[in-house]
Formats: sequence, structure tokens, C-alpha cells
Amino acid sequence: MGIVTISASYGALGSQIGPEVAEILGLPFVDRAIPASVAHKLGVSLDDAEAKDETVASGLWRVISSMALLPDLSGAGPLAATPAPDERAFREKTEQVLHEVAASTGGVILGRAGAVVLADIPDALHVRLDGPADARLARAQEYAEPDERIDMSILRENDAARIAYWRHFYRRDAHDCRQYHLVVDSTALPRNTVVDLIVTAARSRGVGQ
Repeated sequence: MGIVTISASYGALGSQIGPEVAEILGLPFVDRAIPASVAHKLGVSLDDAEAKDETVASGLWRVISSMALLPDLSGAGPLAATPAPDERAFREKTEQVLHEVAASTGGVILGRAGAVVLADIPDALHVRLDGPADARLARAQEYAEPDERIDMSILRENDAARIAYWRHFYRRDAHDCRQYHLVVDSTALPRNTVVDLIVTAARSRGVGQ
């Protein structure tokens, strides 16, 4: 069991590397399951979340409210149409879900400031994936859908929103290497090499099968 948290800048391939690491370690990859669980706990509707978007600084609430826009993956049916919770409620419920994962199945967690939220978990590995903006843009475009538009403005907007999430809720800088056990430029190394590095580091901390 155990936990691997991955913090990744836009285009650093966190959504590709995370599932591969999870598969090798025999752990669940818990990315989309987290927002679905948070949404289910809070009972948020799309209309309410979009209305909330108009009242909070651009970028930050999109990151938070996006956690509530996915269908309930637990099979419990559509989410209840109740007023959108505030930012603190999203943060608290997200933290609750992360701790539930750590206490049960373990897993590889992408985003949600996992390195901060689960900093006290002993059998955990905290990883940061980053790289130069130009290189990350090239990677993002390489893995984009055929009709998906990705340019430097999209990259900067996503980077700003992720940085704002960390600063707003935790007064932390996502780039501070002291929060991680392993920091990798995932644009400078082959993807399989990055996966191998994370798996080796995780196993050295007793994570995985």
C-alpha cells in the first residue's frame, strides 16, 4: 500500500505518468475519483458551480469548481441540486477524501496539493514534475486531442490557476522543492525513465507491491 502524490505543472505529463506509476506499483490511480467523491459529498450542481464562478477571482474558482462538474462515479446517480458550497468546504472535503484514500487502499494521487495535505503520512512519496514552459507546451501539444487548442496562453492560465490554488488555501509555493522527495524535469527525460525513477523512489519508501 502507501501513497504517491504527484504535483505537475501543465504539460509536465502528470496525467500520463501517474497512471503508469500506479499500474506498476499495483495501486489505484485516484485523479478523477477525487473530484467525483468531493462532488458527491457536497451535492453540487453544474448551474450552481457556474454561478459561483462569477463571484471568485478568475482562474482559482475554475480549479475548485471543476471538482464538482464530473458525474458521480460511485453509481449513486446525479448530484443533488443544492447551493454551491464555499471554497473552504471544497478544501475540507477534498482533504477528507485524500486522507480516506491514504487510510484505505493507498494510491497515486495527482494534484490537489497532496504533498501538503498528506505531508505527515509516513509511507508516502511526494513528487514534483516540471520543466521549461516551451518544453511543456510542446509535450502538451503532443498529447492533445486532435481538435484541442493548446498554446502558450492556455499553459500560462493553467499554471496560474494551479499556483493560485496552493497559495490561496495553503500559503505555499508549489515550486518549493522542500515539499517533495523527488523533483524531476519530465520534459528532459523519456517518459519511461521518469516513471522508473518514481517507482524506484516509491519502493524505497515502502510504497506499492
